Amino acid sequence: MKKIPTSSAKILITIIVLMRAFSVTSQDFYYAVATGPTPVLNSPDFEAVFGGSDGLSVKTDNSGLIREMEFIALPGTVFELIGEFDHGAYKIFKVECKEYEYGTELFVDSRFVELKEKRPGERFIALPKKEDIYKLLDKAVGNRYCWGGNYNDGVQKLVELYQPKGNISDGKKNEWMLTGCDCSGLMYEATNGFTPRNTSKLISYGEAVEIAGLSAEEIAAKCKPLDMIVWNGHVIYVYDEKTSIQSSLSRGGVIKLDLVETIQDVMNSRQPVNDYNSSQGSRFVIRRWFTE
Repeated sequence: MKKIPTSSAKILITIIVLMRAFSVTSQDFYYAVATGPTPVLNSPDFEAVFGGSDGLSVKTDNSGLIREMEFIALPGTVFELIGEFDHGAYKIFKVECKEYEYGTELFVDSRFVELKEKRPGERFIALPKKEDIYKLLDKAVGNRYCWGGNYNDGVQKLVELYQPKGNISDGKKNEWMLTGCDCSGLMYEATNGFTPRNTSKLISYGEAVEIAGLSAEEIAAKCKPLDMIVWNGHVIYVYDEKTSIQSSLSRGGVIKLDLVETIQDVMNSRQPVNDYNSSQGSRFVIRRWFTE
């Protein structure tokens, strides 16, 4: 019999272990409901993300972003259980979620959810009052940028369940807790999940504002509060007739800026168009979704 190389044998053993750990849920529970803000990852390896090999690290890329993060499910979000990784005291569930359908694999920690035998009703999502949206936007100003984040206060439970194995700085704790938000997460939290979570859907959300061929000043004059200046990858919001608000990695987090200057800055590299999906090249649109 041909001998399997040591390195190949190790890989094979790892695959077998993972296959044994992961299985279709065999219990009588097929659904789960988020009992609080619930981190949803595109990887089942939560321990590698929150703790790492030294128990003191958060897994990030060269830009300081946790790429395994997808979003934070808000309380009451319904999941369908597809499979599980059994860790003894807890499980990592592979799930599907109607509130987040972007073609990625999704995983949640069992300690963040309540199991259900029958499918519960979906979370009731109503658009908050305008003043309540602005309260959350104002509260977020100055907060850090967090890839996949849409719960600005952060998830305290993460540092309790995946407890650091030593002292960490306040900055590291905020990173561990997913404090802050990304660009689309800013409005997702402010509207209680009423607006789409990612820019890939925001580019066609609401109604188009016709801006093709206009100057930055002309575009700003056509904007109304809460309009979205958006392209596939980033979104900026119109705060009022003179101001924009966004969560930007390059600008350090949630910031308000002059509206005309914001549009001019976008137009330095992107062309204003009326329909994102019917156009090509570096472009942006303005989508109007909020009407009083």
